[in-house]
Amino acid sequence: MSEPPLKVPFGCLRRELEECGDEIRAAIDQVLESGWFILGREVERFEAEFSAYHGGVPAVGVGSGTEAIQLALLAAGIGYGDYVVTVPNTAVPTVSAISAAGAIPLLVDIDAASFTIDPSSVRELLTEQKPRLGEKLKAIVPVHLYGQCADMDPIMEIAREFELAVIEDAAQAAGAEYKGRKAGTIGDFGAFSFYPSKNLGCYGDGGAILTRRDEDAQHIKMLRNYGQTRRYYHEVKGINSRLDELQAAILTVKLQRLDLWNERRRQIADTYRALIRNPLVRNPMASDDTVHAWHLYVIRHPERDRLAAVLAERGVQTLIHYPVPIHLQGAYRELGQKEGTYPAAEAAAAEVLSLPMFPQLTADEIEYVCRQVNEV
Repeated sequence: MSEPPLKVPFGCLRRELEECGDEIRAAIDQVLESGWFILGREVERFEAEFSAYHGGVPAVGVGSGTEAIQLALLAAGIGYGDYVVTVPNTAVPTVSAISAAGAIPLLVDIDAASFTIDPSSVRELLTEQKPRLGEKLKAIVPVHLYGQCADMDPIMEIAREFELAVIEDAAQAAGAEYKGRKAGTIGDFGAFSFYPSKNLGCYGDGGAILTRRDEDAQHIKMLRNYGQTRRYYHEVKGINSRLDELQAAILTVKLQRLDLWNERRRQIADTYRALIRNPLVRNPMASDDTVHAWHLYVIRHPERDRLAAVLAERGVQTLIHYPVPIHLQGAYRELGQKEGTYPAAEAAAAEVLSLPMFPQLTADEIEYVCRQVNEV
């Protein structure tokens, strides 16, 4: 006789509030009582603490992770008609940011094991395109997908060789590490999202940029606030992308728990790997050179949709990150790339399935998920 189904959510922010809700409400009350809601002391405090967490590199709070990439590109001098290399298996916001900066995404395939950008494909593409595009080749945006850092050493070597800026898309990798260095501190800029479901998430939209140089941080602070140097004096053309005081206060509280929560994610990932024995399932890998943040636990299965449907019937909520690669999205049909152009990314899109992953999952829920995956 089959066991009665549990209801296992993909994520649950209500459980998070059970841990730190009192501190968050106190932080919100403090902002409300201050009467200051835009670019005040809470943003400055969070920027300082986020910087300290990343070894002291300058940090700038912005309105979203998408705008973090856009502003980093603008700060790197990238604009209309320039080309930016990235991957086709990322969330659309990565390339939305490239488009918003006026640039054109130039896609390369991924490493099938790690889901991250393939350095050899990057070198091949740049060698092929450099004679045609010349100085219009401007940047690489490696995506630390699902919390796994891209292989940054060869990427940085290639970037130096071709004189390209590197903007790390660390939206899913807060707290991850590559060879002892925090994600977002390796390239010229690191872009973070604080969307509520992220490892470090606020309760609305928010983002941040890490920079290598103080002057870049000051430039981004102008760009995020209409290009102002002081009120009503605009030195450059900017946008409105400001992390607000309420979200900054929430993030300051939650930053103190980021390492603890990431460690719990690693424990959950270890349990999944140990208990999932379905021969058709491929568990994700974690490189020996990295500390995986496990934003998502993404398995592969040749009949992914059937697996997802059966798991849903048994109370296990899953999601697909991401079902349609960038070059096959209607919004990017002008790239002129058809199915088969990026075989590793397309194969992943057809097979990936994200299992429940958040720090407050219980042992019973994790074991239940594993049993259901094994039985299908």
